[in-house]
Amino acid sequence: MGFARTCSVALAGVEGVVVEVQADLEPGVAAFTLVGLPDKSLIESRDRVRAAVVNSGADWPQKKLTVGLSPAFVPKSGSGFDLAVAVAVLGAAERIDPREIADLVMIGELGLDGRVRPVRGVLPAVLAAAEAGYRQVVVPQQTAAEAGLVPGVSVLGVRSLRQLIAVLTGAEVPQEDLAEAGRPDAMLAGLMVPGAGVGTGLAAGDRGGGGDGPDLADVAGQHAARTALEVAAAGGHHLLLHGPPGAGKTMLAERMPAILPPLTRQESLEVTAVHSVAGILPPGEPLVRTPPYCAPHHSATMQSLVGGGNGLPRPGAVSLAHRGILFLDEAPEFSGRALDSLRQPLESGHVVVARSAGVVRLPARFLLVLAANPCPCGRHTLHGSGCECPPSAIRKYQARLSGPLLDRVDLRVGVEPVQRADLLGQGGRGEPTAVVAERVREARARAAARLEGTAWNTNSDVPGHELRTRWQPAPGALGAAERDMERGLLTARGLDRVLRVAWTVADLAGCDRPDERHVDLALELRTGIARGAPALMGGAG
Repeated sequence: MGFARTCSVALAGVEGVVVEVQADLEPGVAAFTLVGLPDKSLIESRDRVRAAVVNSGADWPQKKLTVGLSPAFVPKSGSGFDLAVAVAVLGAAERIDPREIADLVMIGELGLDGRVRPVRGVLPAVLAAAEAGYRQVVVPQQTAAEAGLVPGVSVLGVRSLRQLIAVLTGAEVPQEDLAEAGRPDAMLAGLMVPGAGVGTGLAAGDRGGGGDGPDLADVAGQHAARTALEVAAAGGHHLLLHGPPGAGKTMLAERMPAILPPLTRQESLEVTAVHSVAGILPPGEPLVRTPPYCAPHHSATMQSLVGGGNGLPRPGAVSLAHRGILFLDEAPEFSGRALDSLRQPLESGHVVVARSAGVVRLPARFLLVLAANPCPCGRHTLHGSGCECPPSAIRKYQARLSGPLLDRVDLRVGVEPVQRADLLGQGGRGEPTAVVAERVREARARAAARLEGTAWNTNSDVPGHELRTRWQPAPGALGAAERDMERGLLTARGLDRVLRVAWTVADLAGCDRPDERHVDLALELRTGIARGAPALMGGAG
């Protein structure tokens, strides 16, 4: 009889639970039983583990073998338990000293030839192990750098089970040729726009602006939209760009990630954990340092936006855009259910997905940018440009963006076609990305100094009652907003959002608190009604 145990981690979203993998050998007919609420892919590990052990030069015990995964009530899924199961079996068979493996956490899939293959979610798994007090982990060599992001944990990266056996027994470690095992299939990788700031290699102190990406200086004219872009980036405010095709809505949105500040260390770990679970971390860049940019196609389902899939849910677009930008181009073309599913994460900063296999809580604090045409043909404007859509079709098209969703969008800006003078003349060339990004960073710094010691990071996070009591605007600044409330043009939540935007405008202008000019510009950006607000930032034109 023999018994051994080691540890692995079960993931539910980006949260992990340390699982004790126990192996017990008893006399009897040779059999391999796996218990502890495994899913189908984990049950299949019995065959993978047996073949890997034999092909690694170790003898498979010809006894009754029971492997238990504890706690038994936690669902376990995936192939990441293979390595722990194999080592626990070898420990029970006394091929490895059981004392050497009792406090190790092992994560990795085994090939039939004994190679250790990478799996999704290594970073959140190691974070969970560290929080549980474990200090030594074994992972596939391809993900060792990812696991090494967790402080205070000793990481051993191995290429094969044969190498791990040699390390644990004190034998000479064989040199293995590292065949390209590849990353797990990135099911949602199509949602990520290449070059949009995911894992671009910026150091922690580097600035997120300029570089080789698209530059705001390429945008001709569009002064109001550029102002809205800057305000949205500085305060984390949601933005709607509406206008005819070809006016530059997508062009503006694609240049927004570069003006956002780089992620802090904690934010980087949060984003990297989500991308690790989704399997879209770029090779060689384990830490995401720049805000992600996620732009799903308008045919995306509700499940692909908020998360879903068979078994335990996978991260959706709202989680892949965590701490970054979720851009919905042709927003009215998305299904109503998909759009309305954004309302809860927009308010709470996370999404809770319930499925039969369990409930998963995923982070989803993103900046939403919507782009919409004015009508199905796109030519409907106040001036008239040959639009032949009937009024009922126009109303129906515009109503696809529901009132409750739009009420959560702080900035709503019309993007008109670029004028010939702006497009062909030098006067239409705006400020470059680097200049705007610097102003955004300064505004964020002013807000951070004001909010120091609180649970909020940006102006968009601050509750309305705090803005009305603790951080009040200048006397008389809310006159126009109060009149809009009396006329029914502004809801109570809308007033709070106007106050947040006004604080951001004041931060960009370098003022201590918002006055009437800042509130008027915030109202203009929210309602689209011109109020004669002066240009307060460099990009306002």
